[in-house]
Amino acid sequence: MVLIKLILESFRFAWNALRMNLLRTVLSLLGVTIGIFAIIAVFTLVDSLEKNIKESFSFLGAGVIYVEKWPYTPDANGEYKWWDFMSRPNASYNEYKFLQTNLKNQNGIAVFAVKSNITIKRKNNSISEVDLRGGSFGYSDIFETNITSGRYFTRTEVEAGRNVVILGDNLAKALFPNGEEPLGKEVKMSGLNFMVIGVIKREGESFLGTPSNDDTAIIPYNSFRKLYQTGTGAINEIGSAVGVKGYDTDVGLVELENEITGLLRTKRGLKPREDDNFALNRPEAIANVIGGVFDVFGIAGWIIGGFSILVGGFGIANIMFVSVKERTNIIGIQKSLGAKNYFILFQFLFEAIFLSVIGGAAGLVLVLLITFIPMGSLEVVLSLKNIVLGLGVSAAIGTVSGIIPAALAARLDPVIAIRSN
Repeated sequence: MVLIKLILESFRFAWNALRMNLLRTVLSLLGVTIGIFAIIAVFTLVDSLEKNIKESFSFLGAGVIYVEKWPYTPDANGEYKWWDFMSRPNASYNEYKFLQTNLKNQNGIAVFAVKSNITIKRKNNSISEVDLRGGSFGYSDIFETNITSGRYFTRTEVEAGRNVVILGDNLAKALFPNGEEPLGKEVKMSGLNFMVIGVIKREGESFLGTPSNDDTAIIPYNSFRKLYQTGTGAINEIGSAVGVKGYDTDVGLVELENEITGLLRTKRGLKPREDDNFALNRPEAIANVIGGVFDVFGIAGWIIGGFSILVGGFGIANIMFVSVKERTNIIGIQKSLGAKNYFILFQFLFEAIFLSVIGGAAGLVLVLLITFIPMGSLEVVLSLKNIVLGLGVSAAIGTVSGIIPAALAARLDPVIAIRSN
């Protein structure tokens, strides 16, 4: 109860300081407000950018290892030896079957290939610049394929290479306008007719404009191989890749990566001293690179806001020194009535913290207003983590700024304090 009364009394004094000397208090708190605004605004924008960019790469799937020709990132020395990677073979259908049979730690596996900028026709309607994807039966386990109407391929359709297709939302609307039902109808690609068996849920444009299923058509991998060369070693072949989904733990993915490496080296007949002629890519590698870049922005935010907060801290200290001077008589009366030193100390310390938190909360309100400004496809959100951080930093600044004035108030002699003017 004593602690609650102490906090309430400190809050009352802080409120009176605001109300009685509004201009002075506001100007003194302005440094804290600007500092918290600068730090939390930077963190909010950085977190939002990072979140939107990572979501733009969600089409790569989560917890997936890709067996490909080209690695996503440079090596440990920062080199990207494209001249070596160019001579590597693409992942083949036979290697996919071999891994499917022998992998023990996989939670889904698929082979796929992509042909860009194709044209799909249907009667008098056509749409170009379409990404055509050929996927095996496990393709939907690797990539998010949310079908709103129709269904996914059956295993028989995939193995037999049936001419069936799943259309993205934009393709379905372009080829079947005016609400026409696409299921069961035929479209033409590269001179062959394909029957529509499903339509993918609309995803919308990503922040970076990365591929989405809206402009994608998916057909069975063996149907894709009838149209284009994949994994044959031909110069004009389309590079295929194998995606292997692991169990969502770091240990499980490391075990899976080691298992894939061993099996694929055996399949390709590599000698112990020979380097791998394939890349095992994980989307997390891109996320780590992005995270490293945004860490730099975070440090910059601390530096920019730190100077303002330093000025704000001096402002809080100034308020508290003035408050101690104005209430010296009251302090003497409280101590003469039996108030302990720690009571006086906490009273002024809590007051400094309250004032600082008010300044920090004002900065957070300014950041919140930024989130309502339209920024195209970038969605800016003030997270609970950043709110807590802002209030926590404000409270810390109030504690540091108020500790000396509070200690001086607590050590006042009650007789001298009562006699002061």
